[in-house]
Amino acid sequence: MPINYNPLWKLLIDKGMTKSELKEKTKMSTSTLAKMGKGEYVSLETLERICLLLNCQLSDVAEINGKSEESTE
Repeated sequence: MPINYNPLWKLLIDKGMTKSELKEKTKMSTSTLAKMGKGEYVSLETLERICLLLNCQLSDVAEINGKSEESTE
């Protein structure tokens, strides 16, 4: 998967917050949290709620890995 949420998991540890607390405070569904755990895409609205809660930027929550499928030659 080209996206991962490792920065978010590290940030939660630094802030002493569990994934369950994040889920409750952002009103995120269990399936959305599961998608994030698998490195799957979630909505920008979800990422926005996380960033507002944690007072951080998108780059503090997710990162893009690898090359895109389309070549820009």
